[in-house]
Amino acid sequence: MDYMTLIEILGSTLRLGTPLLLACIAGLYSERAGIFDIGLEGKMLMAAMASGAVAALSGSAWIGLGAGILASLLFAAIHGLASITFRGNQLISGVALNFVASGATILIAQTAFGQGGRTPPLMGEARFQGITLPFAEALSGVPFLGPFYAKVISGQSLLVYLALAIVPLTWWLLYRTRFGLRLRAVGENPESVDTAGVSVVRLRYTAVALTGVLCGIAGAYMATSLQAGFGREMTAGRGYIALAALIFAKWRPWQALWATMLFGFLQALALRPDVIEAMSPGSLTIPVSFLDALPYLLTVIVLAGFVGRAIPPRAGGQPYVKER
Repeated sequence: MDYMTLIEILGSTLRLGTPLLLACIAGLYSERAGIFDIGLEGKMLMAAMASGAVAALSGSAWIGLGAGILASLLFAAIHGLASITFRGNQLISGVALNFVASGATILIAQTAFGQGGRTPPLMGEARFQGITLPFAEALSGVPFLGPFYAKVISGQSLLVYLALAIVPLTWWLLYRTRFGLRLRAVGENPESVDTAGVSVVRLRYTAVALTGVLCGIAGAYMATSLQAGFGREMTAGRGYIALAALIFAKWRPWQALWATMLFGFLQALALRPDVIEAMSPGSLTIPVSFLDALPYLLTVIVLAGFVGRAIPPRAGGQPYVKER
């Protein structure tokens, strides 16, 4: 495999890993606050449908992005109401939202556009286009580093750069601010946070809202940047993969970046069976279906605990009842 092929795969890795990264960081906020959120998949799917539909109708990717965030926030509010206010089972609430999103997105898209649950193809201003960074063309002649900068770092959508910027921002917010200290504390020992006079309910709702915003951006990215419109079930289990990556990363933002890019790399490899065939020893041929299944197989391996013990926040999944 020559280095230009490797650069193409790395570029695809970044594009395919971006929705996973956004969803993983989204889950990190909610689970650090003690709210397990299986509904990442449903939020992303609803956001993708809303952003694709609104972008198609308005011709603006920015309006589509706003619609996607609002749709995801609506689902986040429902999950927060069920999990925090009514102290329901957080896992059941998340699974229910996934089922609702699966059916509702197809129904709404079919009713609005009549194209089998899809939106019309997005073009022009209705999509987030790639951004050419400074000196990309001038450096393209430099061996490896030039093409890497020109084809991997440069030329990505604005939402890709936003996702990458969210990683250090999340690290700083969680580990260098009072808000982050309280957020982590409410996922470990909400009683001590309540004793200090800080509202556990407010902190958890804030975390759920942040989850909704990031899932909204992830879904909008898929419909208005990664692909040109919404297609039925287009998230294809990425919400569950993001949860596995979050466990793999042990609920830390920098580790979440590398974990999601690993999953993105496997997805990128699945799109290049020629590369695997060239690397296969002898007459061994790896089926394309196996390559497609690799990210999901890794998800099962992570969830089964074969990559080391991951200890979630101690108060995760437990509704908090204020002592009187």
